[in-house]
Amino acid sequence: MCMPMLAGALGLGGAAATAGGAIAGAATAAGALQTIGTLVSVGGALAQGIGGMRAAKQQAAALADQRQTEAQLTTIQDMRSRQKFMVAIEQQRAELAARGVQLDSVTAMSLGRTAAQEMSFESQSIRSTGAARDRELSASERAAKAAGLSSILRGTFSAAGGLLNAAPDLWPGFLREKTGANQ
Repeated sequence: MCMPMLAGALGLGGAAATAGGAIAGAATAAGALQTIGTLVSVGGALAQGIGGMRAAKQQAAALADQRQTEAQLTTIQDMRSRQKFMVAIEQQRAELAARGVQLDSVTAMSLGRTAAQEMSFESQSIRSTGAARDRELSASERAAKAAGLSSILRGTFSAAGGLLNAAPDLWPGFLREKTGANQ
């Protein structure tokens, strides 16, 4: 900015004024480009954070759907297993009765108790496996939600950092200390 005045003092006149105007115009254009670049950077960081949050929400929703579906499948599998055991127990009782064995005999009662224990064990195994899968999917769902929150925070802080780093260049008076004359 001192160049046009210096050039005028040296007698360069109009050429210096034109050069000074060009320098000022270039400085203004560079400042505008710097501002645009900063805004694009801030906007990009925010968009990236929002995109990460949306992706994480979709993943969490998909995991919740999968959890629900697997819980239903576990229930169905347990019911089918119990039905198969009940059919096998009924067949066993029919065979025993066909052989002339009394259904209240020690042998028949022991076989029935063993079959019922196996049915109970099988059912518990299926339900335990389903519960473990449910816990696993719940943890994955929580992790996806946490990743989404982390993504939005990372984008926000990145945008704020970019804006604060560029602030002194964008707004030259931003960090100037006030002197006694400026107060």
